[in-house]
Amino acid sequence: MQPAALPKSVVALVVAMALCVPALAHHGWSWTEDGFFELEGIVEAVYIGNPHATLDVDVDGEIWRVELAPPSRTRNAGVTEDTVKVGDEVTAIGNRSRDETEPRMKAVRIIVGSQTYDVYPNRAPTD
Repeated sequence: MQPAALPKSVVALVVAMALCVPALAHHGWSWTEDGFFELEGIVEAVYIGNPHATLDVDVDGEIWRVELAPPSRTRNAGVTEDTVKVGDEVTAIGNRSRDETEPRMKAVRIIVGSQTYDVYPNRAPTD
């Protein structure tokens, strides 16, 4: 007796769920260390889009990926391609990746010039 074949819809659902797992792994804060981390460098690239805005920041020749909030929250904090530009000096404060070989962090606050942008005000440090 042959085992029953799974319906195509079930197979498609399982495949779709498996493809979503890597995307879900990078959302939230579970991939970051506890405690604040501060990074200073020069903005090399600005992306304000889904799933969240990012800055690529040159820190002494090493490019760091600085993840911000989703686009609407990032824009509401005042961060746009007009307020943060390639070549700007930036300080990012937040949580670095638990994988110390990965130059990546999730910022709660960035400072460009004299302007402070809290993309996660409820997580931003209180001075």
